[in-house]
Amino acid sequence: MGQLRRAVLTGVLAVAGCAAWGQAPGADLPTMMRAQHGDAQAQFQMGLACLTGQGVGQSYEMARTWFEKAAAQGVPEAAYNLGQLYDHGLGVKADDSAASVWYRKAADAGSAEGQFSLGAMLEAGRGVEKNPALAVEFYRKAAEQGHAAAQFNLGLMYDNGSGVAQDQAQAAAWYRKAADQGLARAAYNLGSMYTMGQGVARDLVEAYFWLGVAAEEWSGDRQTEAARGRDTVGARLTAEQVAAGQERVKKFVGERAK
Repeated sequence: MGQLRRAVLTGVLAVAGCAAWGQAPGADLPTMMRAQHGDAQAQFQMGLACLTGQGVGQSYEMARTWFEKAAAQGVPEAAYNLGQLYDHGLGVKADDSAASVWYRKAADAGSAEGQFSLGAMLEAGRGVEKNPALAVEFYRKAAEQGHAAAQFNLGLMYDNGSGVAQDQAQAAAWYRKAADQGLARAAYNLGSMYTMGQGVARDLVEAYFWLGVAAEEWSGDRQTEAARGRDTVGARLTAEQVAAGQERVKKFVGERAK
């Protein structure tokens, strides 16, 4: 059985996204008044409202202004979103260096998103000097807070021996944490490790399950690749094992969808 190709997550934009941006309840008069009188959380909410156009005209420039006010008062989510603005070039000229500064402020204040994003920049050498070892530190901080993408990337660092001594058992453990949260690329890599007995005892039943999860959660070429790996493993199982694996995948995916 040929070795399955590991999935790789690169860059900040693929996972960091704009998750916090969708939390804006919209701007209302009380929020605006509190923000104008210096309430940090209200300033942050105004930034989100301006960013998304909920209750106020959409404006990246005004979002940046409110986020800067909130960040100056120590709101880590505001610092993270400022990093996103500079990272994406929204309302400002794209600037990797400025993005990394704001991510660092968010990371130092305990933001898992900031820690993950700064780790990705350190790993790639974007806006900062490339430093895989420091990237591992920030991935670990975010991973220990339950950040699935950071758990995946930390697993990948252990898998490849980048910034840390290669340790496939640690790689498998971190992939497992991310896969348990439904991250398809982590499920795929974990399935690959079970297929080959790398970092874990070789177990085709577990391999079939995790590759099945990846095939259900992915789409396009990666879904095809995961399904091919699943079916290759399945050809070595009994009909009963395949049926049990399919039911287990269905249950796992269904619970994640709730």
